[in-house]
Parts: sequence; structure tokens; C-alpha cells
Amino acid sequence: MPGLKGQPGEATGRVTGESFRAVGGPLGEGRRSRYNAGVDSPDPGALSPRAVRLLAEADLCVKCGLCLPRCPTYALSREEGESPRGRIALGQGLASGALPVTARLAEHLGSCLSCRACEAACPAGVPYGRIIEAARGILTEQRPPGMAARWALRVAARAPVDRPNWWRAAMAALRAYSLSTVRPSFERVLERVWPRLARLARYVPRLEPGPAWKPYYPPVGESRGEVALFLGCVAREVDRPTLEASVRVLNRLGLGVHVPAGQGCCGAMHLHGGDEREALRLAKRNLRAFSGTAGPVVVAASGCAAALLEYGRLAQGEAEVVDEAREFTRRVAEVTDLMTRLEWPAEVTVAPLPLRVAVHEPCSLRNVLRRAEAPYRLLARIPGLEALPLPGNDRCCGAAGTHMVTRPEAADSLRGEKLDALGRVSADVVVTANVGCALHLAAGVTGRGGPTEVLHPVVLLDRQLR
Repeated sequence: MPGLKGQPGEATGRVTGESFRAVGGPLGEGRRSRYNAGVDSPDPGALSPRAVRLLAEADLCVKCGLCLPRCPTYALSREEGESPRGRIALGQGLASGALPVTARLAEHLGSCLSCRACEAACPAGVPYGRIIEAARGILTEQRPPGMAARWALRVAARAPVDRPNWWRAAMAALRAYSLSTVRPSFERVLERVWPRLARLARYVPRLEPGPAWKPYYPPVGESRGEVALFLGCVAREVDRPTLEASVRVLNRLGLGVHVPAGQGCCGAMHLHGGDEREALRLAKRNLRAFSGTAGPVVVAASGCAAALLEYGRLAQGEAEVVDEAREFTRRVAEVTDLMTRLEWPAEVTVAPLPLRVAVHEPCSLRNVLRRAEAPYRLLARIPGLEALPLPGNDRCCGAAGTHMVTRPEAADSLRGEKLDALGRVSADVVVTANVGCALHLAAGVTGRGGPTEVLHPVVLLDRQLR
């Protein structure tokens, strides 16, 4: 995407890490960027470890502005506080104590999608994801004024994950609603009297009941190895077809699939919200659950895979689990990427499918895992299928975890770009490798009355294998 006219980062030459070092390090030896005003000499002894870490990592940012054209929230607002470098500067001020905690500062930090497109574009390798998470953690500790409603909504959005009994009760109610014959009429009435609730109602997919998960699914034919399947929390309930399809395809490829009991939420929502303590608790739970398994830990939701890869970092300082966490992260494998790297048995054949498919690239797959090409390689195994990149794949769809619930206007605006692009390519099916993106896009398609299916790539492959 070209640089925004009149904005930093419009230069045509490629900026490298060497060019940064040529001027004396990220910010020059013995000096600070003008964007870092107020954070020249904070007393390290007066800062929390989180603040010290934030300031050290943020100091890598030279505020060059190459990130600006990549940032979805900056594109919507054109406000510096809604850009990556602006948020880094705010985080520096917050961590050092140079900036007071205000509702406006909290809004700028909270509105970030954590898509990390800026990270993928940054020539200096600034770890923006860790910086924004640390800033949100500091913010959470201080509870900014005027943000009570926003915090309450965030807690409500995470409550089903934090409280399993609530989650099970909520899912039972949603399953009954999703299968109800009066659902279409009810949603039409809601659209007239309570549009915001009608919007949320469209996120509920059809939730068919399924059998309890078995601890082990044996391979079909000769065994070629073992894997362990990560179910997650939301995906376990609302994206069961993808998980079941993953098991069937892996079995056909000769892999036995273990489904460990006791596993749970990956901790992504907690991590992105700055709650590292709770994310670590969830990480330890999953480490215990998968400790008796071997082989790759297969993850069907790219957002969960990105969160699981953080376990090694989260466990730093936890002597009893740090080695286990690091080994676990080495085992994590996104399902489409794993399937493309496996040697397929000669007897496995895929039925042709003359279909035009638009491929949506989730930010977690594209910017964090850096495996955006994996779904295309997997779909190439289906004869006759035409896989097309959805225009604008470099821009977040707006789902972004709880963002699609807590900030509906921005989320819908970004999704609108995807739906417009979908109309231009005239695809029969949209595929995406992340459950949150799938729910968000499917709700948009339903809202526009489109017949297009939104599926995981593995579901499409499974249909042709069967």
C-alpha cells in the first residue's frame, strides 16, 4: 500500500536497520526523539517491571511513520493518537508517569486492533504488540476515569471465557436460539426496535449439537505420526465443524489425533487486554493438559495459534514451567500450514470442485505467524478450484477479538471494506483461517442478504475428501 500523501513514511527508498544505526542507534546516541518528550530520564527504581520493559522496547521506535499507511485505525481517523507511533508515544508517557491517565488516553490505547500490520512493515523490528499489551496492562491497573461503561462491556465480553459455567449456560441458550424456527422473524423485529442487539444476533451461527470429544481419533490406514488438537473456548462451541473437519483430514493423512482433556482458553483476549497474570494462569492450564502428548499441537484458529506462541515469553521467570513453555511453543502448528508441509499418502485423492473462492487472510496468520500463503497452498490441492486473494487483505477486517463487540462502528466500517471487495470478485465462498474473522464476516454477509458461505479452508478440503 503506498504511503499516505503528505505523511511520514512516503519516501520511495527502502529504509533498513543499517540506516537507523548509521545515525547512532534507534534514537541516536545520547539523544531522544522529539516524540519522546517527557520520558528522557525516568527513575527506573520508581517504575514497575512492566513499565521498564515497555520503555526499553518502545525506545526502538524512531517514529519514522512507515507504519502509518498500514494502520487501519489511523486510516479511519487520521489522528496521530490512533497510529502505532502515536500509541507508542502515549505508552511511553504513561509508563514514565509523564502523562496523566485520562479517558482520552485510554480510548486511544484501547481502540488499537492489535492487528500488528505495523510490526510486519517496521524495518526496525519494533515489537509493537508487546508494547501495546504492556500499556494496556498499566492502564488496567490504574482504571482511568470516565471509562466505566467501556470496562464493564469488556468484562461482560470476557465473562463467558473467564467463567466456564456461565459460558455453558450461555451456549445452551444460544444453541436453542440458533436452531429456532422463529429466529428470522425475531431478528427482523429486532432490526426495527433495537438495531444494536440485532447486529449481535447475526453473529450467532447455526449451532448443531455434537457428541463429546473422544480422547483419541486413530489414523486411517498406516500410521504416520501423532498430533494433539487444540480446541480453544469459543471455537470449541461455535466452530465445531472446522475442528471436526481438521480431525478427519488429519486422520486421512495418517495422523492419530489426541484431544487432551482439561485444555481451555488460549488467553488471547486476556493477553491483548494487558492481563498477563490471567493469561499465564491459562497458559499453565494448557501446558498441563498437553504435557502427556507428543508431536505438533495443531490449532485451527490462527488467533489462538498466535497466542499459544507467547507462552514461552509469558513463562519467563516461572522456573517450574519456563522450559516446558518454550518446548510447547516449538510444537504449535497452524492447521493449514501443517497440512501443506505433510507428505500426503498416495491413496488420498481430492474430488474436483469448480468454484471461485475468495481467501481472507487473518491478521494473526499474515502479520504474526507469517503464514499467509498456507491456505492458498492447501486449496491448490482441490482440482478446478480458483483461489483469489480478497482485495485489501493487508487491512484488518475489524473483528480483532472483542473489538467487534466493544467498538461496533469501527468494526463494521472495516468489515464494510471487505464486503465491498467481496462483491467485486464475485466469489462463491469466502475462506478464512480464524474463527473470530469468520463470525464477523459471516454476520456481515447475512446483514447484506448475500448467499456466500464463509468457511475454514480445511472444511472445504474435507468436503472434497469425503
